Amino acid sequence: MFENCFDRLRQRSALVHNITNYVTVNDVANIILACGASPIMADEPEEAAEITAICTGLNINIGTLNQRTISSMFAAGKQAKALNHPVLLDPVGAGASTLRTDTARRIVDEIHPDVIRGNISEIKTLAQGSGTTQGVDADVADAVTEENLDDSIAFVKSFASSCGCIVAVTGAIDLVSDGDRCYVIRNGRPEMGRITGTGCQLSGMMTAFIASNPDNMLDAAAAAVSAMGLAGEIGWSHMQASDGNSTYRNRIIDAICNMTGTELKKGARYELR
Repeated sequence: MFENCFDRLRQRSALVHNITNYVTVNDVANIILACGASPIMADEPEEAAEITAICTGLNINIGTLNQRTISSMFAAGKQAKALNHPVLLDPVGAGASTLRTDTARRIVDEIHPDVIRGNISEIKTLAQGSGTTQGVDADVADAVTEENLDDSIAFVKSFASSCGCIVAVTGAIDLVSDGDRCYVIRNGRPEMGRITGTGCQLSGMMTAFIASNPDNMLDAAAAAVSAMGLAGEIGWSHMQASDGNSTYRNRIIDAICNMTGTELKKGARYELR
């Protein structure tokens, strides 16, 4: 199934509207291009709805919020839902400030995104107001581990069911659920957490996946998570002694660019619970 989702993404060249943060916007654009889709970045309220209308998916990332972009997020989100275009929310740093938390919750309540993708602390904040976000990163106390895996799966399934969408929790172990089924994905490298923006990149790429597979969004979202993790593994295998964070970031993007559906099928490490 992952192979089919990736191949369909390559064939359909989805146009993805990104209202994302300025820290990682260039990397998001590049990884969307690398996976075979096309990005457009437009966060001006006067054009947000119009741009969304010509796209096939919307990626909302609250990493660098301000009142102007908040207006754009709601204008674009409402337009996307009216046109039945998939919407993804990345609640970056939810729990770190009242503005971030309240904005993310409003988007969930008013826009009803098709997918929410975040780290476990952000998702816990949206679900129950008790995540322990540190800045924009997950707290180790919230981490999904082998020891708490069953409870974490039950939590993600419950939240996905209650909000009526797909929930993707990414970390050392990734969980992607629609409330009934949950993918447990073990691709990736711990070094990916040392690069600013791998989560933002994944959200942009995941939007391209779900926009290209609107009738199969759970599998598409899980395929995106696995592809990003596999790219981290491939990229790390090519690192040289003198390479650092900047090189690793580029190697991940290159790995996505060169990846095939067959390679993803062979390299994906997951179980369905």
